[in-house]
Amino acid sequence: MSYFGKFFLVGPDAREAADWLFSADVSRPPGSTVYTCMLNHRGGTESDLTVSRLAPGPQASPLAPAFEGDGYYLAVGGATAQHNWSHISTVLQDRRFRCRLIDSSEDLGLVSVQGPASRAILQEVLEADLSDDAFPFSTHKLVRAAGHLVRAIRLSFVGELGWELHAPRPSCLPVYQALMAAGAKHGLVNAGYRAIDSLSIEKGYRHCYADLRADDSPLEAGLAFTCKLKSSIPFLGREALEKQQAKGLRRRLVGFTVDEQCRSSPSRGSGVPAICASSRKVPMFGLEAIWRNGQVVGHVRRANFGFAINKTLAYGYIRDPSGGLVSLDFVKSGDYALERMGVTYAAQAHLKSPFDPDNKRVKGIY
Repeated sequence: MSYFGKFFLVGPDAREAADWLFSADVSRPPGSTVYTCMLNHRGGTESDLTVSRLAPGPQASPLAPAFEGDGYYLAVGGATAQHNWSHISTVLQDRRFRCRLIDSSEDLGLVSVQGPASRAILQEVLEADLSDDAFPFSTHKLVRAAGHLVRAIRLSFVGELGWELHAPRPSCLPVYQALMAAGAKHGLVNAGYRAIDSLSIEKGYRHCYADLRADDSPLEAGLAFTCKLKSSIPFLGREALEKQQAKGLRRRLVGFTVDEQCRSSPSRGSGVPAICASSRKVPMFGLEAIWRNGQVVGHVRRANFGFAINKTLAYGYIRDPSGGLVSLDFVKSGDYALERMGVTYAAQAHLKSPFDPDNKRVKGIY
């Protein structure tokens, strides 16, 4: 996962800049990591990312610049790294914040170890206690891995127990080799982006440029928990979110699981999608129409197959064709289908992922 963007935000106004830039409250103690969004003035989502609070230090290293006061380490998706850099730079300039944004994307690599055996594997490689008490979820530490100093962050983009290791470029290969050697007896294998995409959609995690775009608000996307609206801290996009919250949502991101059996059998030329005559798994890729009670209410933004639940999953924003609010009751009361190449398939709507809805696996509970 070394393609991720890796930035440092440091300087006299770093705390004030972070409060304004990030929708979540990142003013937690050093050692904490927060999942957050960055918004525009319309309340749309420019990005989602993780922000790790750093402890100040006079000595620079590949894992942190020298700074006084407040500092943050930002990890952003590789496809959105340049956009993140441009957005943050523009905000810093417009608001005249006295801080530095440092791009270390080429200097740091990233290896993510995820799954039930991740703790056992990493415990053989890292010189640190990885128990829940010593290393809770959403925290980070500088530790040694096979003798190399790395930043270990306990989080997951796939809904499993796991850690990310952010390492200086010269350390990446020896750290990776040590992990593969320690993981051999545990069945550790390499996994690529397609695996991440399948696992993340099954868990219900959002992807920028698919589930999240500049005209999608975190309230519509089910990410209200990333917004510090209950605090008095101002942030970019707050006023727009407060107005949207007061008026109610007119669209909402909904997850669907697909029933591959047939839904309806219209007559030829009727203009209604044709019946499915197969019970095989149906691949979907995005842009499929979403039907609710016989009316098109949106289209699929992202879809993939969930191997744990053995179903096709899809996410898309839905609207009320009459122009009304899309309440939770509106979502729950509909009869849904997804149309692929003129054929509709019955679908179940979900406001929370059917896979591990209680988030036990990220806590190591299997």
